[in-house]
Order: sequence, then C-alpha cells, then structure tokens
Amino acid sequence: MALVQSLEKQGNFLFKYRGQFPVLLFILSVPFIFLTDYNIISYRQHNFFMLTAISISVLGFFVRFYTIGTTPKGTSGRNTKEQVADVLNSSGMYSMVRHPLYLGNYLIWLGISLASFNIYFAIIMSLLFWIYYERIMFAEERFLERKFGKDYLNWSAELPAFFPSILNFKKSDTQFSIITVLRREYASVLAAVVGFSFIEVFRTYSGSNNWSISDCTVDILGVTGIFIFILRSLKHYTSLLEEKGRS
Repeated sequence: MALVQSLEKQGNFLFKYRGQFPVLLFILSVPFIFLTDYNIISYRQHNFFMLTAISISVLGFFVRFYTIGTTPKGTSGRNTKEQVADVLNSSGMYSMVRHPLYLGNYLIWLGISLASFNIYFAIIMSLLFWIYYERIMFAEERFLERKFGKDYLNWSAELPAFFPSILNFKKSDTQFSIITVLRREYASVLAAVVGFSFIEVFRTYSGSNNWSISDCTVDILGVTGIFIFILRSLKHYTSLLEEKGRS
C-alpha cells in the first residue's frame, strides 16, 4: 500500500474514533500530575494557571460554537461517522482556516492540559494531538479533493490548515443558530467540564494526599449535568431543537 493510501486509511479510522481522544488524555495526565510538585505553586500562580486554562478552553468553544452555528446541512462542517459533503463550506470560520472544529478541539484540550499546571503535559498533548489529527485532516482533504476537484484545490491553496488567517474572514452565508449549537455541542461541554474536574481531583490528591473536589466544581458539575439532561431530553423526545436545513 502506498504511503498516501496508508495515511488516508489511518485518517479514516481515527476519524471514526476521534471521540476517544479525550480518554487518552485523561490517562496520560495522571503520571504528569503525580510528577508535579504542587506545594511550590503559590496561590497567585494557581489562579493564573486556572484563568489561563479556562480562557483558552472558552476560546476553543467560541470557535466550535460559531463554526457549528453557521454550518448548513450537507457541508464539510459537521459529520460524525464518515466523510460527508454535498457543498464546499468556504465562508465563516471556513474562510479563515480549513479545519476550524479541530482548532477548537485543540484549544479546549490545551486549556484542560494546562489545568494540570505541568507545561510538559501540555507540550506532549499538543504533539499527540497533531499526530492524531494530522492524519484525520489528511483523509478529509483527500475526500474533499475527489469530491470538489479544482474548487477545493483553489480554496485550500489560499487557506492555512490549522492556524487561522483572520484577514481572510468572510461572513458566513448561513445565519448563526443558537439552537444548532445547543443540539450539537452539549456533549463537548460535558466532556470539558469532566476533564477539568478529573484534573482537579488528581491534582488535589497529588498535593495533599486527599481525594477531594472543591464545592465550586461540584456546583458546576451539577448545573452542567442538569443542563445536559434537559438538552438531551429535548433533542431525543421533542422537536424543539430541530431546524430545517441543519445537520
């Protein structure tokens, strides 16, 4: 098998199971947490790390929310099990970068990794993310090239794959929909909240030899859980979150 075919095959396989990437990060974070000396981290440094971590993850969600909220059905924007694209999406976030959803994912998980207060874990996470998602992006682009030919090649030639070119921004042809975001993104929000909580529990144990979690985090988990339960129920048992022309 030629290398290009091998990379595409790997990318399609990883595409189907990309939802399991956070599990890998959770497992990988544990040894880094236990290798970190939290006793030398001051209260001020703790707050700085957490503010930075949360801000980066929130930025990642803004990228994902805007991308998904302005993506119509049948484009290259929001498929889950296999490559799907009836129309080439080239406005909104897709006018600045070819893979905005993966950029959002990276920022979210970068924030979570920084919550470990271990910069080496953030670096290792970034390297693994690139190795993992580079193959997925390669497979997606091969699919889009076959699907749209010169139109795709002309569009992709002007845009970076991962780091956005802000000056190229063109307003999305599709109006932003908060309903689409609520229907499609509640799982990613839950995963991020669980990720931060997971890191906090192990970080606290490593620093104090005590399994505990802050009252604030418990409150956030509770509110998030209720919110997710409501959205999931509305999605599966009502038509309130359904929209015509949206995936």
